Amino acid sequence: MSRIYLETLINADIQIVFDLARNIDLHQQSTSQTHEKAIAGRTSGLIEENETVTWRAKHLGVYQNLTTKIISMKKPGQFTDEMQKGAFKSLHHQHIFKTIEGKTLMIDIFDFESPLGIIGKIFNTLYLKNYLTKFLLERNKLIKTTAESTNPSSQSKSQLQQRSGDLT
Repeated sequence: MSRIYLETLINADIQIVFDLARNIDLHQQSTSQTHEKAIAGRTSGLIEENETVTWRAKHLGVYQNLTTKIISMKKPGQFTDEMQKGAFKSLHHQHIFKTIEGKTLMIDIFDFESPLGIIGKIFNTLYLKNYLTKFLLERNKLIKTTAESTNPSSQSKSQLQQRSGDLT
């Protein structure tokens, strides 16, 4: 089994980051390069515990479907999704959120296993782990940008003065 571990520090409230990380619509924006679309189960909005979503996306030149289920959720500290159907032998993704000095640390622990035994392990090492890491980093970049743009504490004082000046 292969593991990807990522940490992203975000200057926004934990609840905002938690909700963005489980937002189907935002996920689709972050995966536009693979034409990813939610086609069954929860297809928009915020996914909840015990709900499933089936994604259709083009990876490695081939359209594939992947169904995941949210198997646990403790708002706003964590949720975990697990593959129900798809091309992987197994896929388990933990999303963990911690508040650190007024910011949110978002942690991804992404465990996956390819089919085909030793051939799958070689493919993971040579290509798939890097491909999936880039895929997750793109998603995290959009979550961070979106969260920080909606968080008043991350905006500069002049932006806040400009906004308050527009309101009077």
